[in-house]
Amino acid sequence: MRVLLTASGSRGDIEPMLGLAVRLREFGAHVQVCAPPDIAPRCADLGLPLEPLKTASRAGRLSRAELSQYVTDWPAIQFGTISTAAAGCDVVVATGVTQFAARSVAEQLGSHYQYVSYQPTTLPSPHHPPMPLPGDRPAPDGIGNQLLWEIDTHGWNAEFGLALNSGRAALGLPPVADVRDHVITESPWLAADPVLGPWSQSPGLDVVQTGAWIVPDERPLPAALSAFLDAGTAPVYVGFGSMPMRPGIARTAIEAIRARNRRVLLSRGWAELALIDDFADCMAIGDVNHQALFARVATVIHHGGAGTTTAAARAGTPQVVVPQMMDQPYWARRVVDLGIGAACEDADPSTASLSAALDIALASTTRERANVVAGMIRSDGATVAAKLLIDATG
Repeated sequence: MRVLLTASGSRGDIEPMLGLAVRLREFGAHVQVCAPPDIAPRCADLGLPLEPLKTASRAGRLSRAELSQYVTDWPAIQFGTISTAAAGCDVVVATGVTQFAARSVAEQLGSHYQYVSYQPTTLPSPHHPPMPLPGDRPAPDGIGNQLLWEIDTHGWNAEFGLALNSGRAALGLPPVADVRDHVITESPWLAADPVLGPWSQSPGLDVVQTGAWIVPDERPLPAALSAFLDAGTAPVYVGFGSMPMRPGIARTAIEAIRARNRRVLLSRGWAELALIDDFADCMAIGDVNHQALFARVATVIHHGGAGTTTAAARAGTPQVVVPQMMDQPYWARRVVDLGIGAACEDADPSTASLSAALDIALASTTRERANVVAGMIRSDGATVAAKLLIDATG
């Protein structure tokens, strides 16, 4: 079986697909990844072939004009790249509502198509509103979820309907009337842990929840990091992944953590966070094995990405979520609702608000609850999905 896995965005958008790729390969499948070129080193480490898909994965650094032009070009970029990458594939798996071309390419090839979401919020449901996109204004009070999803449908059609159907026409395919529902299908998968991101069955969708897709990470921690961890009490980890945070967030976090006599691990990330002095109680790090690290820290302060939330929950480590966009407010609410941490309402929190959240996360009762929830988190999501794909094409 030959499988194309296509995804776009930042590391957190690609990593779960790599988890599925590893499992599929173990079952004897030939896997091709189609994803942004900056994931190439990660694919090389895992021995996975990559067809680079040009994306604006660092969209926060583009000018408004550049981003507008990219949105205009994006469907055509997909049709060109994914058509090439999918040649000879029996299965095409896509994640992200903006993966407009994948289903059409699979249809033209006669291949099996499967859409997957990493969080419930991109799947239409009367139980929650649509996930807000960057630049969206908050919906007025009093508008129900059903109407919000209808508005969402019109937005996708107005923005991308013409481009999608132009690409389909070039493949000899008939037009579609609904962009979002065409991409998602009636039987999407939800690659999120059932405890962290539960799904409530909704009319019109037959959702299969596989559990989160995770790449087993055997990388040892760098020697300098291990020495820092061994040199004192468990530090507080601060990292915001691919989020373009304001420069002052590092100082805010370090001051709040130091006020509680805790050491600090500062992950540089795309925001290029930096230490505020050379005191021995703080250390800056790059990309490391979160599966090994999070079990050794007191709290994880992060942006609320699905992968980071899941990794901290699996480790049994309390969390402080500072959500910025997209699905991150959802994961922040889940952390609070489960009692495994706290959240900051402000995307640019003050020292006082971050301190208040940190007090909750550092409480012994939160640690105890995080340990309980950790025992509920599944680790077989990618295996479940791989077997489902094999059965669907067998």
